[in-house]
Amino acid sequence: MDKKNTVIGVLLLLAAMVSFYLSARYAPQPPPAPVVTSSGTTGNPLARNEAPAAGPAHSPGNATLSATAAPAGGTANFVELSNDYIVAKFTDLGGAIDSVGLKKHTAVKGEPALYTLNAVHAAPALSFADFPGLDLNARYEPVSQSSSEIVYRAVVDNRLEVTRRYSLKSAATGDPYQIRAETTFRNLSDKMLPLPRAALSLGTAAPISDQDFGLYLNVAYYDGSSAAYIKRGELEGGGFLTNFGIGSKADLPFIEKTVAVQWAAVKNQFFAAIFTPDQLGTGVRVERVKLDPAAAPDNKRAYGVTGYMIVDLKSLAAGASSTWAGTYYAGPKEYSRLADTDHFAHNEDLVMEFGRFFGFFSKMLLTLMTWVHKFIPNWGWAIVVTTLILKTVFVPFTIAASRSSKRMQKLMPLVSALREKHKDSPAKANEAMMKLYKENKVNPLGGCIPILITIPFFIGFFSMLQSASELRFAPFLWAPDLSAPDTVAHLMGLPLNIMPLLMGATMILQMRLTPTPTTDNAQATMMKVMPWIFTFICYNFSCALALYSFVGNVFTIGQQLIINRLPEPELPPGPGPDGMKNVTPKKKK
Repeated sequence: MDKKNTVIGVLLLLAAMVSFYLSARYAPQPPPAPVVTSSGTTGNPLARNEAPAAGPAHSPGNATLSATAAPAGGTANFVELSNDYIVAKFTDLGGAIDSVGLKKHTAVKGEPALYTLNAVHAAPALSFADFPGLDLNARYEPVSQSSSEIVYRAVVDNRLEVTRRYSLKSAATGDPYQIRAETTFRNLSDKMLPLPRAALSLGTAAPISDQDFGLYLNVAYYDGSSAAYIKRGELEGGGFLTNFGIGSKADLPFIEKTVAVQWAAVKNQFFAAIFTPDQLGTGVRVERVKLDPAAAPDNKRAYGVTGYMIVDLKSLAAGASSTWAGTYYAGPKEYSRLADTDHFAHNEDLVMEFGRFFGFFSKMLLTLMTWVHKFIPNWGWAIVVTTLILKTVFVPFTIAASRSSKRMQKLMPLVSALREKHKDSPAKANEAMMKLYKENKVNPLGGCIPILITIPFFIGFFSMLQSASELRFAPFLWAPDLSAPDTVAHLMGLPLNIMPLLMGATMILQMRLTPTPTTDNAQATMMKVMPWIFTFICYNFSCALALYSFVGNVFTIGQQLIINRLPEPELPPGPGPDGMKNVTPKKKK
């Protein structure tokens, strides 16, 4: 029966995998998403040199401004400002940030082109939508420019003057990835002038490479108490569950949330654009956009996500003016940087998306690994040393659990005898076994303690790897990039990843060395199968995760070899007349 149940379980698992694959493979084709184009720059492999497209469709605001700017003739005029970390490219169409190149990060490993945020976009970052006459098609006039600042100006319907000022920060004045943005509205008329409920573009996030399927693309926002994330996948229709009436088979045109917003961000796996306004926003809007018009509709790598912050602008009295300002961060997702409260005062580090419970472990591991990296300037060896530090801390727990497992394994014959004796009364069997465990000072769950302790750290490490830009393009031994699989070759079209195979081999060896306190054949079989399943699941994950598991397994194997040499516990040859016996010898006075 145990073998039959195990076979049925494995077959159901395989059937589930096949069904998910087929549902994704033969799902109905979604309707075309809005197509966006590039600004004509740089570094992102998906960038296309095309003319700027019209912005995404939005519901009209409640403005009384009736004038709408006609599409500006000709091409946009660009101005570049830079510091030691970024090259910010500004456009007079929309008077906003066209793109931001990161000097410390390249688009492709070994090539000089910078990784550029918002290189392919639906609208320039911080440009307005739903604002008659001031959207991304409106031509702004440059007023002044210096090495770190540029000012644009536009007038709508001879009644409203808008001045947009952008200033780059430096390491001396703030975080060098930050841009200060100030927009001043001035009423030129002699009457009260209502302003619309507008949407401010956060930019467009794109996959970081041709191997990125966009699982980490989302828009995040913080309402003052918690952060929320709207993933690109939430706008995608289809999937296995739609066959049962759950979800929609059609793509959603957008998702809009009405909520107080202290900051909002659009991000991919390793980079983020975060806007923190001085005044609260009133909502966010998310759109799934097609980055490459020539790509097939079902090519997930061809889609990005665009975010907007909804802002309610106050009415202006005659001749009055008001300023709406904030700070725009465009850079890597570095926890140590975003957690610096001198420059980020509203928990912007939550953009890392570590999670609520496991976030504590992710932050601790990343902080520890960063500290180790100061002394060992290689991220691979930093992971090795961090893992060894953790395993050393866990040694007392592991030894106690191993001893408990060995005693439990010795008691298995007695447990089997008790089960046989009370086979007609499960309650009596359980009571007798609990008494046996108590007399022998054995905790049935003692062998699970190391697993329960290490699971949060493993999940925390995995969550940390999703966002830590420090590991991107970081080499280690044969692996050119710790944030990607360590593929060394392809066999019949399949990648050969070494580190996950080493991880699986050490897991199997560790399983054989560790005492198994069970006589249940189904459980024993599942324990043997688990390393294979785990290797299969983690095979295409980043090799940093496999490196962490491999080093931990090697440490545990050495530790287990020492533990196995310790004296075996003295236990009785069998149960007494009542089915149990106190096996703990009394100490002599």
